[in-house]
Amino acid sequence: MGPLKVKIPCGECTLTADIIQDTLAKELKEYDVEVETVDWLSHWWEPILAGGWHAPIVMVNEKIISQGEALNRGVLTQAVIEAGVEQRPLTSTIVCGKPGCPCCVKAQVMLDRAGLPYEYYDVVSEPNALYEMLGRVKPIVGPKTPVTVPQIWFDGEYVGGADELEGLMTGAQTSLSEVDLNLAI
Repeated sequence: MGPLKVKIPCGECTLTADIIQDTLAKELKEYDVEVETVDWLSHWWEPILAGGWHAPIVMVNEKIISQGEALNRGVLTQAVIEAGVEQRPLTSTIVCGKPGCPCCVKAQVMLDRAGLPYEYYDVVSEPNALYEMLGRVKPIVGPKTPVTVPQIWFDGEYVGGADELEGLMTGAQTSLSEVDLNLAI
């Protein structure tokens, strides 16, 4: 016998595998996720290249999201959604906000008054909406910049917050007025 004593099956590894399956069936049921499970003792060198050294090791797109303890399903959900954001482009107008936020209400009122259809996602009560919003905004604003609400996309293009939406809509109204003025001349 060597210096290593391995207890098989590992309780945290088994629990992590169960959490992954349950999370895929519930929180991530709308996402196409491919899962590969490998035996730690037969593949120990593979995660070491990414900095992983203690099973259970969970990786999403070759990035370690958990190791050495039972997996937190929120961490898995966030990592999978953020990894898949690039594969799901936005094409509609979307407002991500939270209840009681005056800027979120301002953005919705502006879109309603303009008669523009949009989808609203409450990032407090819908965790997947929060993860999707963060996965789309952080690459734009930077990983250390705090993300506030609302976050708005207009016809799939990132706008920013309510003030940026107001500037966009005011600019659009000015452009329309200039066109009307030119037509009247």
